[in-house]
Amino acid sequence: MTRVQVQCPGFAYRMSAQALREQFGRSDFLRRLMLLYMQALLTQVAQTAACNRHHSLNKQLCRWLLIEIDRTASNELQVTQQLIADILGVRREGVTEAAGKLHDAGLIHHSRGCIKIVDSAGLEA
Repeated sequence: MTRVQVQCPGFAYRMSAQALREQFGRSDFLRRLMLLYMQALLTQVAQTAACNRHHSLNKQLCRWLLIEIDRTASNELQVTQQLIADILGVRREGVTEAAGKLHDAGLIHHSRGCIKIVDSAGLEA
């Protein structure tokens, strides 16, 4: 069984696996597009694994926040520290501490269930 967790509001589409397989077999464009997407996704997975192994939690949190604001086109995320901890595979207390450091540095503002990016260039640095 597959589990999906929605992290931000938006639209989603659903189709049967059989219909997708049929279209994948028929359409060169769709096949190329999906294979390029899979290549990008696997590259991101590999980069995330390397980041998780070699970077501090502060840097991992910065990276995750930057990725999320790119995906949502907003500087405000409705997310709990527990959800971030689950995504990063760390303890919530670690995320609380890292978010506190980013807050103290003036890079983010965080309150219960909401993180606002104040200085994205600072997060990138």
